Amino acid sequence: MNFLKTLAAAGLLLALGGCQSLFGPGLGDPLSARHTAFEHLQPGCQGEQCPLFNLDTLSFDAEPALNAAIEAQLLDLTRNTPDDPRPASLAGYERDFLASAKPGWSSYLQAKIREQHDGLVIVELSSYVFTGGEYGQPGRAFINYDRRLHKVLTLQDVLLPGQEEAFWQNARLAHQAWVVQNKLVEQDANFLRDWPFRKTPHFALTFGALTLKYDIDSIAPHSVGHPELKIPYPRLNGIVKPYYFPGRGAQ
Repeated sequence: MNFLKTLAAAGLLLALGGCQSLFGPGLGDPLSARHTAFEHLQPGCQGEQCPLFNLDTLSFDAEPALNAAIEAQLLDLTRNTPDDPRPASLAGYERDFLASAKPGWSSYLQAKIREQHDGLVIVELSSYVFTGGEYGQPGRAFINYDRRLHKVLTLQDVLLPGQEEAFWQNARLAHQAWVVQNKLVEQDANFLRDWPFRKTPHFALTFGALTLKYDIDSIAPHSVGHPELKIPYPRLNGIVKPYYFPGRGAQ
């Protein structure tokens, strides 16, 4: 009788596993994304200097919260300052931008999957808005989405309690390594004085090492672009929650 009960339980587990694969991917399987890409010129405009809006983004049928987060983050990247109001929608932003744009203006917004592992979807977002002058305004951001919780992770979600200062101390070490690796002090003896370490809101739980991304002109001159610092996971033992170490999360 016990053998029959065990056999029945095993059959139920197999059936449940089959249902999971039938109705949607398990957390260890990558999500499929729908891709949307287009470029629209200012209505009625002709010629090489026509203002344009270019969108290249993703959506996921099974994760509406992730879709909403992607749109919200792209809209945040259109703002000139953090105090500017967020546009209500991408369609509304496109309409208003093209309606007021002058010749040569352009706005590019992109969302792409950087990685998927351990039940996480890591989306990298990029923007470039040109409204005249020598340079346009480039932007970058990350979304770390936990499919188990159906939410975007903040740094506080990822860190163990009371470990934020220890995290940023390790970020400082990663910054020092980045400066040495790129020979930045050799090129400019005043580099660390002029471009000191700063915190950044942009982090990603990438597989090989935790990645910090910096805005342009934040910790390096414009010509360097968007610096990335890498913090090896072994340095984050006792700092990052064990679940978010690669290989320890959802299978």
